[in-house]
Amino acid sequence: MSFNDVLSKVNDVMYTYILIIMLIGVGAYFTIRTKGVQFRLLKDGIKSMMERSEADEDGNKKVSSFQALMISTASRVGTGNIAGIATAIATGGPGAVFWMWLMALIGGASAFIESTLAQIYKVKEDGQYRGGPSYYMERALGKRWMGILFSVFLIICFAYGFNGLQAYNMSSSLEYYVANYSDTNIPMILGIVLAAATAWVIWGGVHRIGFISSVVVPIMACLYILMGLVTMAIHITELPRVFAVIMEGAFDIQAIMGGFAGSAVVIGIKRGLFSNEAGMGSAPNASASADVQHPVKQGLVQVISVFIDTILICSSTAMMLLVSGVEGENGVLDGIPYVQQAISSNVGEWGIHFITFSIFAFAFSSLIGNYYYAEANILFIKNNKMVLNIFRVTCLVAIFLGAQADFGVVWNIADITMGLMAIVNIIAIFMLGKVALKVLKHYEQKRKSGEEPVFYEDEVGLTGTIWTRDRK
Repeated sequence: MSFNDVLSKVNDVMYTYILIIMLIGVGAYFTIRTKGVQFRLLKDGIKSMMERSEADEDGNKKVSSFQALMISTASRVGTGNIAGIATAIATGGPGAVFWMWLMALIGGASAFIESTLAQIYKVKEDGQYRGGPSYYMERALGKRWMGILFSVFLIICFAYGFNGLQAYNMSSSLEYYVANYSDTNIPMILGIVLAAATAWVIWGGVHRIGFISSVVVPIMACLYILMGLVTMAIHITELPRVFAVIMEGAFDIQAIMGGFAGSAVVIGIKRGLFSNEAGMGSAPNASASADVQHPVKQGLVQVISVFIDTILICSSTAMMLLVSGVEGENGVLDGIPYVQQAISSNVGEWGIHFITFSIFAFAFSSLIGNYYYAEANILFIKNNKMVLNIFRVTCLVAIFLGAQADFGVVWNIADITMGLMAIVNIIAIFMLGKVALKVLKHYEQKRKSGEEPVFYEDEVGLTGTIWTRDRK
């Protein structure tokens, strides 16, 4: 049995018997406890997203709610929205799309809870806010060991697994243009270029990361969604058939029972989690960086990120694939080549060039967003400049190697570390959920009384957070 076979077995067991129950369970639990906050207060989230941040006492501009949203969306909106969806459909069938939708809808509640907690328990270091699951595990649960465990999983997952995967997908998108691509030096050259470009951004600090994300992500997301709408308009008569195929595949009992680990349910949940990250504990690292007046505001903003990712962008990919008439096949025609062939069938050869451009733009923004998450967790473990710089170099090496890596191994490493992260984080947010619910109640009471919601820790019986009355 090869190393990749072992990874596949672990992967299957984790998602088939553990994560499905935990993800759906915690998402449904918080949807009920918050009375569907991801739907009820969506308008508030949009309003909060538009609020501007103020400068700090030194005149430096703080990270706005929108920039924090874009950093987290940059990580979410990557090649998983393109290659991941293609792989899900090729492997699990069209029904996997339904389970991705479901995970986004109920996962929005989990995203709200974890991002609200990240805001409550964030810290201020070197003039910047920093936080995330590791911080609320230490500061709220008093379990630093748990925070370190989570940080280690996240660093492996995002800095090495996901970023290697993003680099691989960028590289594989060029196979269409070059004969015997893998036998050329192009993957190595691409790896060097990507590593150099990433180095320029990450050594520029969080403000450069926020600027790059807030420019690239909105433009590319809008263009990609527009491409999906154009494709659907061209094939509008096919849409009823496509939705019927999705629903039929989602509840095909014979296919599910025949191989549950490879079914639409498991593949849909797995790829949905990889894409929108709801409940996984990654987005809270970006949420904590935002300067807001109430923790709930950023929790609501992160719900929007989940919906943008899955309901809009992933659905655009799914529709472009399913109306094309091109059949995906696991291990034969999946990932980027599947998307390229489908788009070519829909709109002609120029569509292939558009997908290649989209892959590069989305994947590069993901490299930056993923790095930001990993850096926050390196600093949680050890806030040391030398350690940070060594870590940055290893991240660049992972990107360089990822452009030349094996597809199956990279997917499996990313899936396993993502699953371990999610398990640790779900346990933590379940234990701390009552705190987030209490802060949500405070927010809604303020709104009901006509006041602008401003949060102070003593108003909900908390101590030891930055949300004191003399905070600056």
